[in-house]
Amino acid sequence: MSLEKKVRVRFAPSPTGGLHLGGVRTALFNYLFAKHHDGDFILRIEDTDQTRFVAGAEAYINECLAWCGIAPDESPEKPGAVGPYRQSERKPSYRQYAEQLIQSGHAYYAFDTAEELDEQRKLQPNFRYSHENRMSLRNSLSLDEAEVSKLLAEGHPHTIRIKMPEEGTVSFEDMIRERVVFETKLIDDKVLLKADGMPTYHLAVVVDDKAMEISHVFRGEEWLPSAPVHILLWEYLGWKQEMPQWAHLPLILKPDGNGKLSKRDGDRLGFPVYAMNWTDPTSGDTTVGFREKGFLPEAFVNMLAMLGWNDGTEEEFFTLNQLIEKFSVDRISKAGAKFDFEKAKWFNREWIQRTPNEELVPKIAALLVEKGIQAAVEKINTLLALVKDRMTFIADFWEHASYFFQAPESLDSAAVKPKWTAEKTTFFEKIITVFEAQDEWAASNIETLFKDKIAQSGLKVGELMLPLRIMLVGGKFGPDVFVIAETLGKEQVVQRIKNGLRIIQD
Repeated sequence: MSLEKKVRVRFAPSPTGGLHLGGVRTALFNYLFAKHHDGDFILRIEDTDQTRFVAGAEAYINECLAWCGIAPDESPEKPGAVGPYRQSERKPSYRQYAEQLIQSGHAYYAFDTAEELDEQRKLQPNFRYSHENRMSLRNSLSLDEAEVSKLLAEGHPHTIRIKMPEEGTVSFEDMIRERVVFETKLIDDKVLLKADGMPTYHLAVVVDDKAMEISHVFRGEEWLPSAPVHILLWEYLGWKQEMPQWAHLPLILKPDGNGKLSKRDGDRLGFPVYAMNWTDPTSGDTTVGFREKGFLPEAFVNMLAMLGWNDGTEEEFFTLNQLIEKFSVDRISKAGAKFDFEKAKWFNREWIQRTPNEELVPKIAALLVEKGIQAAVEKINTLLALVKDRMTFIADFWEHASYFFQAPESLDSAAVKPKWTAEKTTFFEKIITVFEAQDEWAASNIETLFKDKIAQSGLKVGELMLPLRIMLVGGKFGPDVFVIAETLGKEQVVQRIKNGLRIIQD
């Protein structure tokens, strides 16, 4: 792998909707490679297909990258010397190169209408515009020069297509897949410039990569069949010596390994596939993202990096800086990586456990605000220490700690009612009096009082600990019950025991 010139890579999404985790992984691998080699990571917006453009999608892409911590060095928002960074703003440059290809005999005008091509597809189910039929279709190769000139002069709608060689092969060294070879006769004459004057991906990606001095291209495996067209364009435009090195990343697969992971799979199996929430501006439907599901960005990035890459050891836990340090293309797998949501949750749980509480407190505070609760930092810190080891997502804090902010709406009284006795009622009535008279309210004192009273009653500790817990928190869960009691405070504990007795005896 040659690194003779400065490393410049690009992430080039289309602003058409939510950002799939496969797209974020492509951005991440680009970023890691660039930063490992002290290079530049560029964001280019490929918005040439105006029929698929979605308002708000570009801002969404920027926010996704910012959340992941992989901010571009150059972008529409942070332009450098090789802009513009939106393809729609580069429109005049593309026709120049398309016309150059026609002059050199490597492309041609195609005047076929959409209706004519649809008719061909009806006649030939596997129709493709290629060397096999181009001379029987309406283009500058099959028509005489006078007719072509007349059609152009009249402004007849037309596309410009690459003229693929009838024989021969195109080969290149892929950084992941090594040598890849294609037979040109099997590839159709792709449209380079559309009738509206906008380029297709095939022309735009080559022209823009040249203009932006891109040194290495990391993109999904699904673009591999397009590689020979792009390589020929680099050659036909006279830029072969400046062509970037290629790396086609493995697919992220469905959990069962059968096919590429899609949004539909996430909907069906109940997990996110987008980095962040995406709301369709037309339908208003919202697709939940990893961020809103409760993933930490560090965990999301760590998980993504391990989908198709490893550092050669058994280690799986990496910070972004560690990933930059260790990243190497030769550790990227050729095979697809199965997405495992349970493993994704494991990464998030590990990151929550390892993240200092002071970094989690603002996230917990924001969660509480959503619940209409304002809580002091000190209280959140105290509660986080109690429930953190039970949390997989930030939202789990509420599940495990909500009873500290409000009395439980219902109690799991069925867990204690069958074995309830008058002696137990008497015990709790007496413990209320004992607690009310207690001045020093600490877990150790509460425990001593409670167990001393049990000893005096002749009952067993195990018979009374569960009812106390259920009265305080509503169910059979939570940390040490006496720590819970200390944290709730004397008044709340007394009130909840009174309420619990009333419900259990009903």
